[in-house]
Amino acid sequence: MSYMENKVNYHKELEKEIKKWSDKEMCPTILLHSCCAPCSSYCMEYLSKYAEITAFYYNPNITDENEYRHRVAELKRLIDEMFVGQTDEVFIKDKTSTVHKPSFIEGEYDPDYFYNIAKGLESEPECGRRCIKCYELRLRKTAEEAAKGGYDYFTTTLTISPLKDAQVLNRLGIKLGEEYGVKYLPSDFKKNGGYQRSIELSREYNLYRQNYCGCEFSKTLKPSL
Repeated sequence: MSYMENKVNYHKELEKEIKKWSDKEMCPTILLHSCCAPCSSYCMEYLSKYAEITAFYYNPNITDENEYRHRVAELKRLIDEMFVGQTDEVFIKDKTSTVHKPSFIEGEYDPDYFYNIAKGLESEPECGRRCIKCYELRLRKTAEEAAKGGYDYFTTTLTISPLKDAQVLNRLGIKLGEEYGVKYLPSDFKKNGGYQRSIELSREYNLYRQNYCGCEFSKTLKPSL
């Protein structure tokens, strides 16, 4: 797969998919790979109006276990506080539209998975080859779980970050979707004010906003923008 292809507006591709759901009056199921609460906040707010979301927390790249556990707890807290009610259809806090409260699944935590794919790439800059391997590790597991669980789609919150390449992420997702036989939902969640909205929601819910992606290498190396 080449990463030098022409750029695609994946936010528009997402809007096209949502229009299909509306036209067919369907509410699909989506396994949403969630890297952390701040990044998940807007993605869940946006998608929960149209689909049944399961937040899948699978991040073996977070090599500090205390950091990992903190982020898990924050995501669970966000879901409970942001979506008020116990039934499938609930009113989002301080909003008038009816949405579907996301479910939550935590994947296996084993940083050795990450260290194995990062061997020889420890000095790569952010957004370099190590990061692409890491994206694939997490998206592959999400695709596998989506196929096993019979979800209509899988996707990731990673595209909301200005430090992540949405072109690479979406191409990986499409490739893995074809491999596992489950449709990848294209996205560029940072677009259309999505990243700014995630910051607003982080303030509203007093979320912990980490200053590095998760692995020990991203903590010590400056991002390459």
